This record gives sequence, structure tokens and C-alpha cells, in this order.
Amino acid sequence: MNENSSHPSGLVQILTKPVDRRTAIQTIGAGLALGLGFLEASCSPIASAAEREKAELNWQEYFQGNFKVMTDEEKKKTVERLERMHQLQTGESIQVSATEARKDVLFGYAFNISKCRGYMDCVRACQKENNQDRQSGMAYIRIHEHQNGEMNFDHAQDDFFHEVPAAGHFYMGTQCFHCQNPPCVDVCPVKATWMEPDGIVVVDYNWCIGCRYCMAACPYDARRFNWADPVVPAEEVNNKQHYLGNRLRKKGVVEKCTFCLQRSREGSQPACVEACPTGARIFGNLLDPASEIRWVLANKKVFRLKEDLGTEPKFWYFMD
Repeated sequence: MNENSSHPSGLVQILTKPVDRRTAIQTIGAGLALGLGFLEASCSPIASAAEREKAELNWQEYFQGNFKVMTDEEKKKTVERLERMHQLQTGESIQVSATEARKDVLFGYAFNISKCRGYMDCVRACQKENNQDRQSGMAYIRIHEHQNGEMNFDHAQDDFFHEVPAAGHFYMGTQCFHCQNPPCVDVCPVKATWMEPDGIVVVDYNWCIGCRYCMAACPYDARRFNWADPVVPAEEVNNKQHYLGNRLRKKGVVEKCTFCLQRSREGSQPACVEACPTGARIFGNLLDPASEIRWVLANKKVFRLKEDLGTEPKFWYFMD
């Protein structure tokens, strides 16, 4: 927030959006009504100190600005607030980072169809790492079982309960492909999703309004909507989180794979890559000529799904 401003940055962004008079009145009226409710609770003489602090933090969160345009100081206060809110609500501590993209890094992914056996270790590791809803069985990754000689996703099974690998079949994983020209970003009416300098397409879950335009625009079925508040047992919560990554989400927002940016930006592999028992998944820096993914792109016959759409996904498939 600008030091000379008297309004929370989120409120400033709301008030400066180009909207018609009716929408503006509804937005401001509803926002102020809820915000005043938080403020009243924070000042209540009969509320406990913890309750007043929660109300104050809720007030700050409700009028929070878009993370993309926050100052470094605002980002710092935002993650500190998330950490404190979790502690007040659960009694447990989490670490939320706001690590930015590293210079001269553009992440890419390659999937070796010849090696995937459909074991689903990647799916389970992703769910655990990224604090995904256990109740709905949400999964960013899907493993598709195709019959040999056919690659038809309309006929493929991605919810199979039998011993794998099945005779006469092969397996392909899909997830967010982090397109260089992401249609999901173009359609978001509030700019809650964007592509970071390292190529990772992210979502500000506090700014998302749940319209699901991005889901409709994605040609790869990569985004997931929370129809209810996600359930993650306390003992299973991954406490090392990133604001734009695996932090705990809420009802009514869209989420997706982020190439585990809480790991990849720290120099580690995404959870799915690390968990794959057959080495079918390869991840790395496309700008590094010595990286394994660059070797794959230079030496294997690779392809991408729906290349004719011009989305330029940073996710390739190949076979040995």
C-alpha cells in the first residue's frame, strides 16, 4: 500500500476498476457491509483478545489487494497474516513464503510415455505436497490408460482399479501444462491468474471470484474448482507453503498445478517427479542448455497435445 494512501490496497483496486454504476454500488456496498462487520467484531468489548485479532485479520484479508501488484512490504505482511491466522485457528504453525521467480529460469516438463506404468505415485505425492482436498479426492494430475495403438482421451480410462500395467495398454499423465500463451489467463475478468517470469501460471486465491471462466477456456482440463471448503487432516497438512502455490485454499476458488513452485523455486524437483518410481517425469530449466529437459528436446522425437491451438504448452511427451 502506498504510504500516502488512507485505504487498504485491495479497496483501492476495487474502487478503481472500470465498472458500471450499479455494479460499483453493489460491490462497494457488499464489501463495506462485510468489512464493517469484521471491524465491529475487532472492536467488541465482549470479544476475547484472540477473537478481536481474528476479526482484524479478516478485515485486512477482505480488503487485500492483488498479490501481483503488491509491494514487497505488502507481500511480507500478507504472508505473515496467513501464518498468524492459521496459528489462531488451529494452534499449529506454518511457513508461508513469497519466493519470486529466479532470473534466467523458464521451467519445462517432459513425460516419457514408454516408462509410465500407471502406478499413481505421482498423483498421491502431488495431493500430499499441495494440500489438496481429501474429501473430494481432488487431484491436479490424471493418469490416462490408453489401448495400444490408440491415443483417444474420450476412450481412455483415468479412474481404473486394477493391477497395472494392464496388458495391451499404455499410460499418459496430464496436468496443467503452463502454456506460454495461456487462454485461462486471457479470460480471467479480475486478473487473478497470470504467468510468472519463470513460466509458471499461478492463481491468487484471495483475488479469485470463482467464475470458472478459466476452467472453460483451458483446453487441457487442468483446473479444479472447490465446491466446498477443502478438508486436509491436521496431521497431513504440509506446513511449508507458498502464497501462490500449496497454501491452504478455500471454498469457491479455482486451483491447479503450479509445478510445485514452493519446491522448484528452491532448487528441488516437483513432488510428482521425485515420486515417480520409473523415471518417466523430467523437469528442468529450458534456458539451461546443460539441463536434462533440453537434452530430451534435442534428442527425442517430442510432441505436445493440441499444438494447433497455439497455446505453446511447456509440457512435452516422448517415447524411448
